[in-house]
Amino acid sequence: MKIAVIGCTHAGTAAVKGLLAKHDNLDITVYERNDNVSFLSCGIALHVGGVVQRAEELFYSSPRELEELGATMRMKHDVLSIDSEAKTVHAKNLETGEDVHDTYDRLIVTTGSWPIVPTLPGIEMNGIELCKNYAHAQRIIERATDATKIAVIGAGYIGVELVEAFEAYGKHVTFIDSADRILNKYLDKSFTDPLEEDMTSRGIDLELGQTVEAFRGTEGNVTHVVTDKGEFEADLVILCVGFRPNTGLLEGQVDMLGNGAIIVDEYMRTSNPDIFAAGDSCAVYYNPARTHAYIPLATNAVRMGTLVAENMMQPRVRYQGTQGTSGLRLYDWNIASSGLTEEAAALFGLEVESVVIEDAYRPEFMPTAEKVEFKLVYEKGTHRIVGGQVLSKADLTQAVNTLSLAIQNEMTIEELAYVDFFFQPHYNKPWHFLNSGALEAMKDKVNA
Repeated sequence: MKIAVIGCTHAGTAAVKGLLAKHDNLDITVYERNDNVSFLSCGIALHVGGVVQRAEELFYSSPRELEELGATMRMKHDVLSIDSEAKTVHAKNLETGEDVHDTYDRLIVTTGSWPIVPTLPGIEMNGIELCKNYAHAQRIIERATDATKIAVIGAGYIGVELVEAFEAYGKHVTFIDSADRILNKYLDKSFTDPLEEDMTSRGIDLELGQTVEAFRGTEGNVTHVVTDKGEFEADLVILCVGFRPNTGLLEGQVDMLGNGAIIVDEYMRTSNPDIFAAGDSCAVYYNPARTHAYIPLATNAVRMGTLVAENMMQPRVRYQGTQGTSGLRLYDWNIASSGLTEEAAALFGLEVESVVIEDAYRPEFMPTAEKVEFKLVYEKGTHRIVGGQVLSKADLTQAVNTLSLAIQNEMTIEELAYVDFFFQPHYNKPWHFLNSGALEAMKDKVNA
């Protein structure tokens, strides 16, 4: 069987390695416009901050490894078109300019996502950078060395991590977002408030609730970010305003969401049975909301890519959906969330209730007993758990992986309240805070 793979970051790498490990009769050709595969862009901030010394350490595979496993690697090849009826691929060799025409029996589309670049006056100036791939990481490091005032636009995870890294690097940082608070897609307000206070206390300028309208500069180099509320000096600007699926090659050929994310079934098949897709180019089934959504995460990508390999020959292993579970370390804070925030639930038409508890995570007789704040979000009426958030100076983030499993299995607050968790004074209390949050929610129901 002849298989063409378009794009080879997380999902593509996982699919290729899985297929070659399971089958010895496949002819796999990979088309990738970059000269590398498997770059962990989530590590760019760690590289900027000096935690990871070399950006090369952020790769976990290579074209050479995939070639040694048996794939034909066409690196620095840009796929220009796909004809799903004729089963053909047209690409261009970016080094030689040569046109390449190929055929396939099955196609794997793992083209990923690309940063959203707003169409604004001055966007083309030097010193305005994206944050996605290896080349971006190299440019950011190079420009940050001489920059003194850095503006980061977009207060999601990538933006927050970069702001921390630049501040630690001794730069003056302005953090801009149209939302009125940071991390609003992942955490509710009581969780973002202390993080914002910490950032402000370190000299970071939070310019939230305002929209970027233009960039100004001199001699082609950026000097100011212009918003609807003011102007801010910056000799380096990082755009982190989000991502969109990179799926133009299949437009009109497979079913997609309105934003272009490819819809796949539980076996990673598109609406065309000979085309599989995975990773940031796809919509995922979002269990808390019981619908498809666009949630570009490396964790989703590697799972989906692996499932492509499992199901290429026949449907074998079902995709179980996602909760969008994620974690973050910001200064001394350990933060994690899974599923819907209370604010996001309304966007999906869900009526929810919530409870927030704050407690020492282990007995107070221990030498230290850091506070933990835990929020549990559940569906009104059914009491089905649909989300949760954890914030603490102690690293308690793994509890959110447990909560993710509870959401996936559609557990109720009554069931979570009495789940069997171990007790040991070094680690927790007789009632784990996951139990305690659910018990508090139950108490609210009794008193209502």
